[in-house]
Amino acid sequence: MTHFDAVVVGAGHNGLVAAAYLARAGKRVAVLERRRNTGGAAVSAEVFPGVAARLSKYSYLVSLFPDAIARDLGVDLRLARRTISSYTPVPGGDDGLLIGDGGASMARLAPGDAEGWARLYGRTADLAKAVFGTLTEPLRSREDFRALVDPGTWEAVFERPLSELIEREIADDLVRGVVLTDGLIGTFATADDASLAQNRCFLYHVIGRGTGDWDVPIGGMGAVTGQLAARAAEYGASLTTGAEVTAIETDGRHARVHYRTRDGEHVLDAAQVLVNASPTELAALLGETPEPVEGAQLKVNMLLKRLPRLRGGVAPADAFAGTFHVNETYSQLAAAHAEVAGGRVPSLPPCEIYCHSLSDPSILGPGLRASGAQTLTLFGLHMPHRLFERDNEATREAALAATLRSLNSVLAEPIEDVLYRDAEGRPCVEAHSTADLERELRLPGGNIFHRPLAWPFAEDGDGRWGVETAHANVFVCGAGAKRGGGVSGVPGHNAAMAALGR
Repeated sequence: MTHFDAVVVGAGHNGLVAAAYLARAGKRVAVLERRRNTGGAAVSAEVFPGVAARLSKYSYLVSLFPDAIARDLGVDLRLARRTISSYTPVPGGDDGLLIGDGGASMARLAPGDAEGWARLYGRTADLAKAVFGTLTEPLRSREDFRALVDPGTWEAVFERPLSELIEREIADDLVRGVVLTDGLIGTFATADDASLAQNRCFLYHVIGRGTGDWDVPIGGMGAVTGQLAARAAEYGASLTTGAEVTAIETDGRHARVHYRTRDGEHVLDAAQVLVNASPTELAALLGETPEPVEGAQLKVNMLLKRLPRLRGGVAPADAFAGTFHVNETYSQLAAAHAEVAGGRVPSLPPCEIYCHSLSDPSILGPGLRASGAQTLTLFGLHMPHRLFERDNEATREAALAATLRSLNSVLAEPIEDVLYRDAEGRPCVEAHSTADLERELRLPGGNIFHRPLAWPFAEDGDGRWGVETAHANVFVCGAGAKRGGGVSGVPGHNAAMAALGR
């Protein structure tokens, strides 16, 4: 039986970060990946047959990845800053709120909210500067963490429902919705949810990279994870794809990792195991009972012949340069949540769109670039797993149709009219429900964070780094770790530090 200092289960970006750190420290490391390629959910792929467009298929923006990790591992993390923050059309109208135009549209549409907006995002900017650097340090206690944060901000973000902050600072329904959406990415909650799930989601969205900016990875997500895989291998880690881990046995000091390849069944002996999979998957591998988890989103990839025309005077290249919000006013978000709580797909699904190719045309082949083609990635809110569990295919079709109707309601022409067609003549559009993500990526309930997001400070049983488990030599190094979620590398770094500390 082959012995390793550490076996990393899963070659997503966090597993690769962990493997690279451990191998760089001189440890003998093996990485086992179920899929045929490394990268996990942070990959690029030509998803439409015969079309030279490499889309970031699942994850597409970078906010939380610290520069320090990139420097440590010799990764050239090339990111494009989006020139416009967001555009939100007025539902049923010809105008819209363009954040990044110097405040002109705010002054026109919601003049009374300019000061409240500045105060709110002044708070989040200070919060980001204060706490982002702590994500790659040992966990602070709640009180020590609180000492880093302005008392008013602490009360508004960490103690009281997000609705109170939004409604105190912002009066306009559309502007309130723009703020709230950062609390609802992959999170099925209302603005006033007593669990504060929306607050935790909001927190991670506004602190990224110490600024809150969401940047586009040049070359797509595959360019990021491709470099991480190369660095791990250069440092000496052994990477094996097509290797599905079937069980983990441990006595707290030594572990056995059972896995299956085309060649049959295999076992590795390891001092430590770092698992870049969900806590649900880890529980199954250990023979334990997992807790139920639910995700909440519809992800849609599209390739267009050109950007669609918009109502009013805003140029499509400006509107789609940042986050394009569709039917995400405060009241619309509440109405959609109520419909889903009643068991129905929202009649006008709220969603938001990103155009990677405007910031980074390198993901398109020369012919597509010359033709004016563009990619769109749509993230649908309030699409929880409960909708798709019974009949995924039919519900996905209905959800996609409703979402495209929602998008069309704010365009001057149907999106279907500008969809590119693949080599077989089919429209270039693909949708992934929570059930699809569960099947393809083993995300429990399609939860993109692996489980509900947690506060970035120590609570009961969190350990020193927030990656520890009940087994002394088994660590979580994926998005389900404390301070996980998003493309960050933080859980991978922290699991490696915990393992090296032992």
